[in-house]
Amino acid sequence: MGRLTGETAVVTGAAQGIGRSIAKVMAQQGAAVMLWDVEEKVHGAAEKIRDDLGPSAKVQSFQVDITNKDQIERAVNKVVDDFQKIDILVNNVAVLYFAPFLETTDEMRDKTFDVNIKGMWNCSKVAAPFMIRQKHGRIINMSSAAAITSSKGLTAYSASKGAICAFSRALALDLAEYGINVNTIIPCYVATEGLRDVALSMGVTPEEYLGNIGKTIPLGRLASTEEIGDLAVFLASKESKYITGQEIIIDGGNLIQTKKGDF
Repeated sequence: MGRLTGETAVVTGAAQGIGRSIAKVMAQQGAAVMLWDVEEKVHGAAEKIRDDLGPSAKVQSFQVDITNKDQIERAVNKVVDDFQKIDILVNNVAVLYFAPFLETTDEMRDKTFDVNIKGMWNCSKVAAPFMIRQKHGRIINMSSAAAITSSKGLTAYSASKGAICAFSRALALDLAEYGINVNTIIPCYVATEGLRDVALSMGVTPEEYLGNIGKTIPLGRLASTEEIGDLAVFLASKESKYITGQEIIIDGGNLIQTKKGDF
């Protein structure tokens, strides 16, 4: 018996990276998992999970644009039709633009907020009534260390990730009386395809690039996407039933240290 046996989960932004790993770890723990993504490759991600875990894995995929509420409603209704409930919603999908503030266009700003905040709002708004009806639910929202400490060129992204933290705290209060827990995961550096692509664009190997970042982190390495999945499983499980409105940082100790040149 897995920690999520009998539960039904939706994971957005699940075609790759953190979202795909969260979906896989939840499926390993017995949940029926629905992978959502705007990219068609979400179907391949689901198929790969089924291949890895075997025929008993309950994994489905949906091509969903979370900025389109009609698409979300159709996808949620399909989940409820197939499984009679929705227990877990992981709002993971996000977009990021690197651009100085004065070079950040209105279109870049609006796209960032449409996906990172409005998309999360839309998914929660559609899923919450089903959770309220069953007096049970877990909503897990993915923020970022950029909500706490940022870098040049991340104005829109940092603002959106900070808004996620505030949204999650307020939503936790609104939904607590219905037995619904809302929490936020705040990762820092995670070894994803995106960071590997950054390394290649800089003309260095991913191993060298990720290794150099790892040297700056107290635990000596980046997080794996599976470790983010492990935390999501904990927050989705009965073990976290008295935890709500919290922001859990998973960063290997990165944010607690004094950086060179701070003093």
